[in-house]
Order: sequence, then C-alpha cells, then structure tokens
Amino acid sequence: MPVVHRARDSSLLDALERIEPVELRGTIWRVVREGHDVLTPSAAGGRWDDGTFDVLYTSKTADGAAAEVHFHLSRGQPVIPSKIRHCLYELDATIKKALVLPDLAAVARLGVDTTRYLALSYNERKQEYPRTQEVGETAHFLGFDAVVAPNAQWECLNVILFWDRIGPDGCEVMRDCGPID
Repeated sequence: MPVVHRARDSSLLDALERIEPVELRGTIWRVVREGHDVLTPSAAGGRWDDGTFDVLYTSKTADGAAAEVHFHLSRGQPVIPSKIRHCLYELDATIKKALVLPDLAAVARLGVDTTRYLALSYNERKQEYPRTQEVGETAHFLGFDAVVAPNAQWECLNVILFWDRIGPDGCEVMRDCGPID
C-alpha cells in the first residue's frame, strides 16, 4: 500500500531550506541487541522518523548510545530484562548532507516543544514525537542524509542516518566493543 503524506508544513520547509547541510565524517556509536546486525536499519517511528523510511539511530558518544538503549529498556517495564544482552559498536560514517541541530534552541526553532524533549514519559511519546517526526520526514524529503540532534538521555548529540541515502557504503563497523551492562 503506498504511503500517503499529508501536506508538508510550508514554514518547516522554509526553515529547513535555510539550514546549510553539513558534511560530517567520523566515529559514531550504536548499541544493538546481541545477535542482531548492527547495520540493519528500522522504520519503527522513533523520535526522528515517521516510519516511512529506514533509519539507523546512532550517537556521537558511546555513553549516549548506551543511555538511549537503557531508557527504552527501562520504560514501561517494572524490571529491566536481565537475559537480554546488548553490544556496543564503533562505526565510521560519511555524511554528505547532515541537518545539524546542535542544541535544544535549534530544535525549538522548528516548533518542537523542548520542555518535554528531555523529560519524555515513554508511554506518552506519541504526543511528543509527531513534530520531531515531521522534521525528520521533511529533512528526508529535502535530500538531507541525516539529522544530528541532541540526545534526550545524555549530554551529547545523536546522529540519525537516513539509510536510503547513506547505506552500507557510507557507514562501516570499525570495532565490536562487546557487551555492555
């Protein structure tokens, strides 16, 4: 079934078109469940994707990647599952056209309610995510390769790769750092 998009917000289109794409190359970090392919993207409808394109969520720091996984594992569950193991990977990425939102002020200028950005209740994410998802989808539409935005769980930036633009040629696993606790 084809995906039908509602009309894009013209003020958001204008705002993103005014942001100069940035070329980035370097180390990013990703945590995945043991046994899963580290370079398998998803279209799960996370903070920066609306589920209409594949993304790879990564972080500029190892601690940032671990904090994100911990957050998602600990929400909505009284006890974090002890049998599930996750591994940390160091990746090297080449991004030709990144949309860089270096801080919460930049995110807020795009119409995101940043008062909820850092204090999100996992069960209420559908009330916060629509605007960030709209930003991600519009950035994808405009030809950006990735969104670089503040990590909501750690003091660092996340790098959300648009997999159809980056793909395995633009992102390489450098090192398996092993299981994390």
